Amino acid sequence: MSDIRHIMIVDDDEDIRNLLAATLKQYGFETSLAANGEEMFSLLENITPDVLILDLMMPGDNGLTLCKKLNSKYPIIILTAMGDETDRIIGLEIGADDYLPKPFNPRELIARIKAILRRTHKDTYQNSSPLHKHEFFCFNQWRLNILSRRLLSSEDEVEVSLSAGEYDLLLAFAKNPHQILSRDELLDITKDRNVLPFDRSIDVQISRLRHKIEDDPKKPQLIKTVRGGGYLFTANVKAE
Repeated sequence: MSDIRHIMIVDDDEDIRNLLAATLKQYGFETSLAANGEEMFSLLENITPDVLILDLMMPGDNGLTLCKKLNSKYPIIILTAMGDETDRIIGLEIGADDYLPKPFNPRELIARIKAILRRTHKDTYQNSSPLHKHEFFCFNQWRLNILSRRLLSSEDEVEVSLSAGEYDLLLAFAKNPHQILSRDELLDITKDRNVLPFDRSIDVQISRLRHKIEDDPKKPQLIKTVRGGGYLFTANVKAE
């Protein structure tokens, strides 16, 4: 498998597309460019990007609409205007893995891309080792496949789509059941970068994850909130 990672840029501003592509190429990335959602989906018929960068404000389908249509198939970074806090929250809720407010330092974008790549590819590297002992973490009615990064219902093998951030959170909980994990610890696990985090990102992703694995997300039993402490995963986890 090639070590060169492919980044798809979707932005209606040609100057920004070309600037981002030139910057990414300097750091060894391959790129493909799309001006809108139609061009993006056309490219996706033949290209599987490692990270997809979506501009929030575009004519036609905007970044949020496209993010929802993609349904967590690819790691996504949304580019937003500085004041679009509500849209950033919605973006995280519907499957984006990170956001970057404009204007931004290109080096910060590179750092965030590399952080996502470390998260999304680290299990592949680790699991190729003969020392790897387990393929699944099983709890309640769920089976988390750590080789394919898939969450399956143990009853009917139906897959529940997880974003990269949601997967990292659930994996952290599965590895540390019955232990309180602070927000800072979870930020380290899911962000893996030394920049100022979006202070509600963990809470948003926890809420999104609860809606996928809890019987009643309004009264969560698997992921408990510990006031002033963080979160506690209450399930008994079995590694297989």
